[in-house]
This record gives sequence, C-alpha cells and structure tokens, in this order.
Amino acid sequence: MAKKQKKSAQDPNQRVIAVNRRARHEYTIEKTYEAGLVLQGTEVKSLREGHANLTDGYAYVDKGEAWLDQVNIPQYSNGTWTNHAAKRNRKLLLHRDEIAKIGQKAAAGGYTLVPLKLYFVDGRAKVEIGIAKGKTLYDKRQTLRERQDKRDAERAMRTRNRMGE
Repeated sequence: MAKKQKKSAQDPNQRVIAVNRRARHEYTIEKTYEAGLVLQGTEVKSLREGHANLTDGYAYVDKGEAWLDQVNIPQYSNGTWTNHAAKRNRKLLLHRDEIAKIGQKAAAGGYTLVPLKLYFVDGRAKVEIGIAKGKTLYDKRQTLRERQDKRDAERAMRTRNRMGE
C-alpha cells in the first residue's frame, strides 16, 4: 500500500513571501480571490529571495483587465540592465467572470481591492486579493478590545490549570 507523502514546510515552491497584516486591521475582508501574476524574470528571482512589500498596494479593474499597483518588489541584487522597476503595474491573471464580479463590487461605493498575501504555488507566483470595506475607528478599537479580552481569558485559563495540578 502506497503511503502519502507530506509536503515539507521548507519546500521553496510552497512558501509565503509577504503578508499584508495592516490590511486585516484597516479593512473588513468580505471575499478573497487567488490570482496569478505576470512578472519579469528578475522579479521572480527577487521574490524567491523573499523580498516584497504589500503594505501600500492595491488592485483595480480597467478595461476588462485586473491590475496590481504600488506593490514593491525590489530590484534583484544580481540583476543587470535587464532589472525591473520596483513599483510597476503588474497584470493579474483571473477568469473573465471573476474580473467582472470584482469590477462590479469595486465600482460599488466603499469597496476596494487589497492584496493580502503573496506566495508561490508549484513554482508560480500568486497573490491573494480581497474585496474589502474600510473599517471605522470604532471598529478597529472593537477588534483590538476583543483580541485583548481573548488573550486575557486564555491567560486566566492557563494560570487556573496550573494551580489545579
């Protein structure tokens, strides 16, 4: 009987490059999509070194195509005159119906497209984008308060369990 092989956590083709933690704090994510990226060779090499910044990035739909803008992929250190621009527009690869849905939602008031995560899947660079609605200051405070309350409750349970031993 054949055994299933586990994929190792150190597999270079299955790793996360960058996560936009600020997006989850600033926005309420309603739906996420996985999109491929059209990249140049030096961009892929730079990503394989683990360099990228999604913090200021956003996505938009223009003329039936989805684009990723303001995502910083720094120049490849060993690149020559063929190196890429760090903050250029990159085309997102999605199905036509997904682009239409995303475009309609983004055109509705208050919604934006935010990159959440940049990673490799089987050697191909992917980005997870989310349809997001901005949080108010009250919502941000409420989220922080809930997180702190959860931490306090876990801490209390740990001390109670230690005393019971």
